[in-house]
Amino acid sequence: MGTLVGHVAPGFAFLALGLWHLFSHIKLHAQQPSSYTSSPWFPASKSRYLELFLIMLGSSISVSMELFIGPERHQPFDSDGTIPSNHLHNFEHSSISMTFFVYAAFAILLDRFGPKAQYGLTQFLGALAFGQQLFLFHLHSADHMGVEGQYHLLLQIIIVVSLATTLMGIGLPKSFMVSFVRSASIMFQGVWFIVMGYALWTPSLISKGCFLNLEEGHLVVRCHDKEALHRAKSLVNIQFSWLLIAITIFVMLFYLILVEFYGEKAGYSTLTREDGLDEDLDDVESQKSKKVGGKKSFMDIGKGFEPIDMER
Repeated sequence: MGTLVGHVAPGFAFLALGLWHLFSHIKLHAQQPSSYTSSPWFPASKSRYLELFLIMLGSSISVSMELFIGPERHQPFDSDGTIPSNHLHNFEHSSISMTFFVYAAFAILLDRFGPKAQYGLTQFLGALAFGQQLFLFHLHSADHMGVEGQYHLLLQIIIVVSLATTLMGIGLPKSFMVSFVRSASIMFQGVWFIVMGYALWTPSLISKGCFLNLEEGHLVVRCHDKEALHRAKSLVNIQFSWLLIAITIFVMLFYLILVEFYGEKAGYSTLTREDGLDEDLDDVESQKSKKVGGKKSFMDIGKGFEPIDMER
């Protein structure tokens, strides 16, 4: 993962997954606002487990790239069977991918067997995957003090939101806002991975006063002095803030557009049922009046009387 492609590729995967969940949750809530129940994953029209299969495929490709394709000699171990220092981050990244693979695989098994705790266990596995991701990025073997460390620090904030909302989803399956925020945070992870990949490994995008330096087999951003490092970190914080604003605007507009598109059908059907109910009530009243010989009600009869003048 310590390359441009190694960040951009999983970034697009998280971005696509977050958008898919955001779309599906908004559509489901717009069509069934009163009976909405969250879902950890959503079946596709042609293949029920397409989302989970893609997660497993992406995770498998990531593990293969980290452990068998990316390293020199196409294997991650040293000649004596130990893990060299420059491959530690490969094992960390692959462990994250393995956990997401486990989540997707057991989500399929739980759906096939259909136990009563299916929803809670699937959410738990998702939370475990985010927890593993947070743990390994927090204790990452890569540099924590430089510009790359600042990107990873802000990434952890997004992962915390994904983890917290996934855990909250276990006890609040009918909360649309929990699902909405979780989907947006997954999408934000993807965008931040993509930005990180381009910002850290594109020489023209390196902050002024900093440069790419080859260390332990991979390129790392280094700065000439503390002032340049401070400026580079501040620019990372500004990037994060601007992206947060942009994603907030996007998800709100996305919500309004989808609610307008899918919510009208739900509102129309509800209105039609209410109108039909009113018509049925009118028919019942008319039938009752016919059964009593077409006589007027007590209140209607009273309208035909005039008050008696007692002074006559």
